[in-house]
Amino acid sequence: MLSVGVVVLAVLGTLAGVLAAVLSGPPDSDLAAQQSFGPPAAKASFGLPAVRPSTGDAPVIAGVPLTLGAGATPLPDSTVPAVSLTGARKTTVAPLHRTLQPDLLIVAPSSLPPGLLTAVSRLPGMVATERIEAVRMQVNGAETAVVGVDPSQFRSFAARPTGAANALWQGVANGGIAVSYTMGKLDKVPLGGSVLVGGRSGKRLHVVAFGTLGIGGVDAVMSDATAQALGAPAGNAIVVSVRTANFTADSAAIGRLLPKGARLEPLVSLVTTGGTAGTVSAGGTAGAGTVTSAAVPTSALDTMLSAAMSRRGMPYVWGAAGPSAFDCSGLVQWSFAQAGIVMPRVAADQALAGPAVPVSQLEPGDLLFYHTDPTAPQYISHVAIYLGNGWMIQAPEPGLDVEVVPAAFGSEFAGAIRVSPAQAAAVASGIA
Repeated sequence: MLSVGVVVLAVLGTLAGVLAAVLSGPPDSDLAAQQSFGPPAAKASFGLPAVRPSTGDAPVIAGVPLTLGAGATPLPDSTVPAVSLTGARKTTVAPLHRTLQPDLLIVAPSSLPPGLLTAVSRLPGMVATERIEAVRMQVNGAETAVVGVDPSQFRSFAARPTGAANALWQGVANGGIAVSYTMGKLDKVPLGGSVLVGGRSGKRLHVVAFGTLGIGGVDAVMSDATAQALGAPAGNAIVVSVRTANFTADSAAIGRLLPKGARLEPLVSLVTTGGTAGTVSAGGTAGAGTVTSAAVPTSALDTMLSAAMSRRGMPYVWGAAGPSAFDCSGLVQWSFAQAGIVMPRVAADQALAGPAVPVSQLEPGDLLFYHTDPTAPQYISHVAIYLGNGWMIQAPEPGLDVEVVPAAFGSEFAGAIRVSPAQAAAVASGIA
């Protein structure tokens, strides 16, 4: 057992899927023809002249090339960027039979009792359960949320393109590590190369694929045997798929079975939409909560926007959250924090921090969300802050600094929200 300083992952985040809480119509189709955005009071923010927003793809992850290890060649027939491991042991991985939505995570500091999985599985309303390891450990020196899994079984819980990628799960079964598409491209992890997992006393693992699981905040997956060899407590977590119509009752029933020290964490958010409670996940379109949710006060918005603009020119660093380097969601979280507003950490969760607003009604301080990950095309993986007059500020990608650019509303656009401090705090507290 390697001493790697593993700590329990308190929550994995928000699963990508079809959002059930769209609170406004789709963005206007003829965006290029619009001359202004938002009410008159929202114009001329920071003295920026009016600009026609772009209808092309958002200038984010797509332009970053893959970083390949020496001699590595991606498999041309793989649905995700993947390589085969030369000389690796051959482990048979079962094909993908169905796709499941992970709704809840049971997690504990140590191994869960063997009988808990069976007890939870027998509860009414359960669709599927799977025992995994859920931890944080160092990957190339950065603390990373990692899951250890049985590749044949867990692939059903991944975003469908990733779940269907046989090369990814075969590589994981053979002792490799797959990292999220976002981490792989933006942190320049070498596909086909190796990364040090677990710190100085850890182990080098081959990077077999870039494939996002579709669970917010989780950036690496390995086999359960590999995770346990690196010090993860065996079976310290159970991922659960439930019938969401009974989400509250199902959660309460599971909670009564938990041993001391174990926690039940949501992988989706429970919100009220139009008076009807339901579960939503940050998928195809951003927005959650009621349209009557209290928005951020004007004075706080001014503070937040000024904070964001003060970071202009500072470098993009994957996983950074300020004050001198940022990734996209780190810039959002830090900027709102300067105004005393608590925001979730990752873009997929920030997309649930308030109700959706149509593009024609955008105001400074609204958040714009994007799909930039072909391995999880419904997963929200980028966020920017709307400034008014057709401009946005974003932390874009490695090699670029925090920048003000025309707002982008192309094929990658996933919608916009108006932040509700109460809703943002509720989402953040559920995944703290």
